[in-house]
Amino acid sequence: FVERLVHFWSNHFAVSVDKRPARLFAAPMEREAIRPHVTGRFADMLLAIETHPAMLLYLDNVRSVGPNSLLGRRIAMRLARKGDMDEGKAGGLNENLGREAMELHTVGVNAGYTQVDVTEFSRALTGWSVPYPRDFGNGKQPQSAFVFRANAHEPGARRVMGKTFAAGGFEQGKAILEFLARQPATAKHLSLQLALHFVSDHPPQSLVDRMAKSYLEHDTDLAAVYRTLIASPEAWDAEARKFKTPQDFVISSLRAAQIELGDRPQPVLALLKNLGEPLFDPRSPAGFTDNSANWIDADGLWKRVQAAEALSAHVAQGNGAPLAFAQDILGQLLDEDTAQAIRRAESARQAHATLFASPAFQWRV
Repeated sequence: FVERLVHFWSNHFAVSVDKRPARLFAAPMEREAIRPHVTGRFADMLLAIETHPAMLLYLDNVRSVGPNSLLGRRIAMRLARKGDMDEGKAGGLNENLGREAMELHTVGVNAGYTQVDVTEFSRALTGWSVPYPRDFGNGKQPQSAFVFRANAHEPGARRVMGKTFAAGGFEQGKAILEFLARQPATAKHLSLQLALHFVSDHPPQSLVDRMAKSYLEHDTDLAAVYRTLIASPEAWDAEARKFKTPQDFVISSLRAAQIELGDRPQPVLALLKNLGEPLFDPRSPAGFTDNSANWIDADGLWKRVQAAEALSAHVAQGNGAPLAFAQDILGQLLDEDTAQAIRRAESARQAHATLFASPAFQWRV
């Protein structure tokens, strides 16, 4: 369950390795910022994520400079000497992190915030950066992978979603993150995303509301939200089922057949890429979709059949009872049509491929 939660949050806070500056940091972010907080407070996880080099590099905050900061004024003076009076170039304010932190990570797109809120939050995040090569010169050794550069921070108070935050350097941005983490809109957004992942593409509103209530009553404690999810009857309803994403499908196949990758994960990584869900590469800050409809089409299903055939080649072929194997894997979910197809298979390998490609195996209940 915890591994699935890690997978969920890694996708929620998506960093895509197709962007070169962030390529080496996506996996470390999962290990360093998500795993330590996966059963703790969301507010703590959020701060760990937004200060991690992966997110700061992926969403370009390392290049964000306050127009009225010391560095921003220096840039403006340099441009003025060159005869370039375009004030837009002076500060180099970048709103990517501020926008995605609100739209995707916390309150969600329908929370009622404005472009002004995004801009103000982005100004509060100026100066949030990572060590540069020059920071390691003359025997210096940065104590953290996060660096706050006061000379790039936009001075002054900020007003975000109706609340004013006093000037305070790094603490200002941190306070806004704490504020966003505790918003009812964040509770609803996160609860809906969790329910979509674990329960169904159309989770009952009663379940989402109950989870959001737990989130707010327990000061963003995620363990309380998970307990509410597990204890809710809606999570175990007959309609509570999901079509496996490619990663779900491949991982469950490996586990079911006890296929060991050893030190050669490349074939599985290639398989995931062909199925449309390459590891740490969603190509968007929104992550991979969790909606079953996006994975069920003619091309996607055909590729799953091909993947099932490839995976079946790695099943121990000494197993002379494929039907018993299927019963061990699927239990009560093994339907008569699948059982009949396995009985009629011309070889053990074909029987295993039939199992992996069957609807009973493709759906998670």
